[in-house]
Amino acid sequence: MEKKTKVAKQKNKTKRLASFSLLEVIVIVIMTALVVGVSSSVIVYKNYNKINSNYSEKEKEGLDKFVEAYNNILESYVEKVDGEELIDEAIKAMYENLGDPYTGYLDKNASSTLEEQLNGEYQGIGVEITKEYNTGYILIMDVFEESPADKAGLMPGDLITEIDGESTISKSAEEVSSSIKESLGKDVKIKYLRNDKEKTTTITVNNVIIPSVNAENFNGVGYIQIETFSNTTYSQFKEALEKLEKENINSLIIDVRDNTGGYLEAATKITELFIEKGKIIYQLEKQGKIDRIHKDETEEKRHYEVAVLINSNSASASEILAAALRDSYGAKLIGKISYGKGTVQEQEKLDTGEILKYTTAYWLTPNGLKINNIGLVPDIEIELETYEVYTYEVDTQLQKAIETVK
Repeated sequence: MEKKTKVAKQKNKTKRLASFSLLEVIVIVIMTALVVGVSSSVIVYKNYNKINSNYSEKEKEGLDKFVEAYNNILESYVEKVDGEELIDEAIKAMYENLGDPYTGYLDKNASSTLEEQLNGEYQGIGVEITKEYNTGYILIMDVFEESPADKAGLMPGDLITEIDGESTISKSAEEVSSSIKESLGKDVKIKYLRNDKEKTTTITVNNVIIPSVNAENFNGVGYIQIETFSNTTYSQFKEALEKLEKENINSLIIDVRDNTGGYLEAATKITELFIEKGKIIYQLEKQGKIDRIHKDETEEKRHYEVAVLINSNSASASEILAAALRDSYGAKLIGKISYGKGTVQEQEKLDTGEILKYTTAYWLTPNGLKINNIGLVPDIEIELETYEVYTYEVDTQLQKAIETVK
C-alpha cells in the first residue's frame, strides 16, 4: 500500500507540473539556479574561512599568493601545464623544505608502490620485472614461490614479449604491471622468450603474497632472513620459526642485513615471540621527554641462543628488532654497524590517493640509547667476505653467527 501511495503522489506532481505555463517553468529554472549558486558560494566561503581561521594574516597572504601564482601559470604560461602535477610538485617542495629525509609527499604511483610493499601483497602474477633495454622487452628478475607465475613455469631471465596479443616492446615495466593488475581474477595470455625460444602460457591474475622471509636449517642452527617488515611478515616469520622448531633447532640466527625497515608493528610482534612479558621493546621520545615505553604484554617466549645479523643497510624496524633482542633477550649482534634511523613515521592517505609521511617521534632502545644518525654497534664486528667451497658460497658473517650460537 505504501508503494502505491507514493506512486500516486508522484503522478499528481507530474500532472501539476505539466499545467505550468512556459513562462512559469523558465522563472522556476532561473530561481533554482540562483539559489543553488548562492548556496554553493556561501558553503565555499564558510569552508575557506574555516580553513584560514587557524592561520595568521601573514600565512593567509601566503596561501593567497600561492593560488595567484598557480592561476597565473595555468592562464598565462606559453605552454599548456598540468595543474595537478604543479600542485604535486609544490607539496613535495614544502615537505622537502623541512629538511627531514623521512618526511615527504608521495604521489599516487609512489603511494601505490609503498602500500603494496607494506601490505605484503598485491594484485598480479607474482614476478618482479624491469625493462630490458637491449631488446625492449620486459625482463623477469624474480618469481615468487608458489605464485601463479611460479606454478605456470615462468623463471627469472625470461623475457615477456606479449600480453594478450599486445607487444611489450614499447611499454615500461610500470605500464605492463598496471595492465596485468587490471585483469584481476581473469586469465592473461603471456608470450615470452627463454634462450631465444618463444613460449606461451596462460596465467590467472590474483592477489599475491610478497615473500619477505627465507628460512634454512644449518644442522640444528635455525636461520631466518627478513627482507622487509610488511603486514604479512609476522605470520610468515612465525610459520618459518615453528617449522624450524619442529626440526629441533637448538639456536637461531635472524638476518636483517639490507632490511631498511617497514611496519613497526611487525618488528614488535616478532620480538614478542622471544622476550619475557614485561620486558621493554622500545621507548618513544617527543620534545625531549619519554612519551611512551612499549613492553611485551604476551605470554610467549623462547630460551635458546639467538644472534642477529646487521649491516649498514639495516635500518628502522630492523634496528628496533635487533636492539630489543639484544637488550631484553640477550641476543648477540653480529656484522657491521647499522644505519642509524632512530625516528618513527606516521602516514596519512589523502582522499585523492596520495600519501603524506611525517616524523612523529624518536625511538630509543630498551636501555634508553638514542641511535638516530649513530646506529647499533655490533657485539661482534666482522667484515662480509664470501668465497666458494665446493658447490656452495660461504658468508663470513653468517659463519661467525653459526659459531657464536652453537
